[in-house]
Amino acid sequence: MIEARGLVAAGRTEREVEQDIYAFALAEFGVEKHWHKRIVRAGANGLATARDNPPVLTIADDDLVYLDLGPVFEEWEADVGRSYVVGDDPDKHRLVADLSTQFDAVKARFDSDPDVTGADLYAFACDNAAAAGWRFGGVIAGHIVGEFPHAHLPGEKDFYRINPENPGRLRDPDPLGQERFWILEIHLVDPAGRYGGFYERLMS
Repeated sequence: MIEARGLVAAGRTEREVEQDIYAFALAEFGVEKHWHKRIVRAGANGLATARDNPPVLTIADDDLVYLDLGPVFEEWEADVGRSYVVGDDPDKHRLVADLSTQFDAVKARFDSDPDVTGADLYAFACDNAAAAGWRFGGVIAGHIVGEFPHAHLPGEKDFYRINPENPGRLRDPDPLGQERFWILEIHLVDPAGRYGGFYERLMS
């Protein structure tokens, strides 16, 4: 739908794209609540992570643009990230193509090891990105989602993230004894630090 409506295009600001996505989600799907800020990043802002707040940019010709959206459907959190290339730059198109390939490889690592920890999977994501010629740009490689708001669950917050500070098994239940559902994030960055792309969806 985003592609069909031409929302991501040169000459539009990140803020304009974000506002159009909000209006579209409300009109078409009745989404009124988002559990995290809606993120649109273009050009050099593609190096930034969700916790950053870089200046708003205008999408340029041949830019790489990524979206990170966190809608809430009937009090359940979702999280989705996609990247788009405006133009024909072959390196940017290769990065976008590699995002789903990297996702599949990291998910396969998770699927193959019932004891994998957050730290293990984060290290694997970084190593796998480097082997493909990219730098892993995220300070985390994913997190849990659940009944809104999962952020109010008790306990150490790093245990809810795929990052170097999480020594826990990802398949362990949460502090309430419930199954955890993991979002996997792949953030690939050009080694020269010019642009980055992002892809995320449910892993388990």
